[in-house]
Amino acid sequence: MTYTAQMLDTYPAEINLEHDRLSRVIDALTSCAQACTACADACLSEPADELPRLARCIRDNLDCADICTATAAVLSRHTGYDARLTKAQVEAAIQATKTCGDSCAEHSEQHEHCRLCAQSCQETEQALRDLVPHLTPSGAGVQQPHQAAPQQGI
Repeated sequence: MTYTAQMLDTYPAEINLEHDRLSRVIDALTSCAQACTACADACLSEPADELPRLARCIRDNLDCADICTATAAVLSRHTGYDARLTKAQVEAAIQATKTCGDSCAEHSEQHEHCRLCAQSCQETEQALRDLVPHLTPSGAGVQQPHQAAPQQGI
């Protein structure tokens, strides 16, 4: 059992999502962020004449790593849960993993690190897509952002 799963199981209040599904997505996001960071670094270590061809891949790696890290953090917080905000973050991560996965796939025959990163991105994208239907707030339709609850005084 991963630490993610253990932390979800010890959360003292109700979580509006199935724990196993949520923990698999958080773990996939964390793994994808690591793969993207390592892939960007590996791209930078390729011969200098290849760097211009890898520039977009490196940028997509770094963007995806940051977005996956932020999404894992959002999915790990449940106090004051806002399904609309969470869904928007997950949709951003879907786009980031799709973009990065496609970018790395273009180089996967020449660079094993790009193949592995593309695979991680594709698996994470699918896990996120599978999660989206469970994030839909009650009452369908686009809603305006709501005002945050006031902070409690000290």
